[in-house]
Amino acid sequence: MENHETYHAGPADFLAVERTFLAWIRTGLALMALGFVLARFGLFLQEFNFARPADHAVSYGYSLWFGTLLILLGVLVSVLSLIRYLRLIAQLKSGVPSFSNASALAIAVAILLATLGLAMSYYLVATRHVSAFNFSAFKETAMSQTPENGIVHIASQHSVADTVAKLESTLQAKNIKLFAVVDHSGEAEKVGLAMPNTKLLIFGNPKGGTPLMLSSPSVALDFPLKILVAEDAAGKIWISYNAPAYLQQRHNLPTNLLPNIAVIEALASNAAQ
Repeated sequence: MENHETYHAGPADFLAVERTFLAWIRTGLALMALGFVLARFGLFLQEFNFARPADHAVSYGYSLWFGTLLILLGVLVSVLSLIRYLRLIAQLKSGVPSFSNASALAIAVAILLATLGLAMSYYLVATRHVSAFNFSAFKETAMSQTPENGIVHIASQHSVADTVAKLESTLQAKNIKLFAVVDHSGEAEKVGLAMPNTKLLIFGNPKGGTPLMLSSPSVALDFPLKILVAEDAAGKIWISYNAPAYLQQRHNLPTNLLPNIAVIEALASNAAQ
């Protein structure tokens, strides 16, 4: 008759199981924290893309999904590690050896993380062409300084006509009404005066502008919003507009309404690229 010896677990065995359980809890917390950061970063990129309407539309929703999957994986790891911990404690108390088999939890988590990592790698490679284009424009805008008169000037890489056409296309795509394009140089030519190519675009959205004028009626002096596209004496093309921060200070606008006029920065920056 075969003799089965009962395994007698000691304090070291119970402490080892507890340390393993705590390690799994830390792993679950790390996965949830990483997922939260990734999901929030995806939302930030969506807002950034929305604020830059002339850029080609790129979906950053996958970052949100990847982040959510990591959070759910962290929750699953925490729950399964608790079940595994309780099962191992029960086995040790009953005298059954508990460390003779590979950890199914560890294998499953490794496979899931490897699959998720491959999906994220593919996503990064598929969208790599967007980064340099977007952030170069963002860097130029961030580095531009607002002078005391509140006028921001951005150099355009296109002709006056192409810059105006790009602005018109963006405004149309975003359902922002273009009230007029004032051709200052064209009007000067009609009366026999020479003037570098200069055009002023006047545009706005009642949904965004009305709350501002209700808050501070004087802002109507600077509304609708305007962007000037002009060629200087050296032939360089410039995009000019009133800085939102300047308009806020000039008309004492509430901070929560500043995004209603901040769109002009994105329009000008994108038209310049």
